Amino acid sequence: MVMAQEMLESDEVEQFERHMDRMLHSVFPHDHRARPRVWRPPTDVYETDDAVIVKVEIAGMQPDDFRITFVDRVLTVTGARQDRDAKLSYHCLEIPYGEFRTEVFLSGTYDAEQIEARYDNGLLYITLPKSKQEHRVPVRIQTA
Repeated sequence: MVMAQEMLESDEVEQFERHMDRMLHSVFPHDHRARPRVWRPPTDVYETDDAVIVKVEIAGMQPDDFRITFVDRVLTVTGARQDRDAKLSYHCLEIPYGEFRTEVFLSGTYDAEQIEARYDNGLLYITLPKSKQEHRVPVRIQTA
């Protein structure tokens, strides 16, 4: 019950923040550029028999607009989505633009040389093939 209440409170805060942003943008339509803020696109992570797939929903991009790294079991996707349309003022502003970042911690071992990414219909798919080799590290016991 506490977790559901915390999620509800978090949603209410986010709704309030979006409402305030819309009000400010209607009065100061160009002020949104003065306050850069990194946002996180919706991200799904799921597993198949052979791989883990990370799916990021981010329309309006080109494949070269993304920077993808996999270091110390953390997959990071960064970039910037630009709003290229000229506007006099906003009536509603819900689509995020500017710098974005999503990070996913992935336990397990993966074949880093075979990681692939594909961008299709506004979705970025990153496939991390599971390593076929067992990663065993011998541990020596020291005596005093």
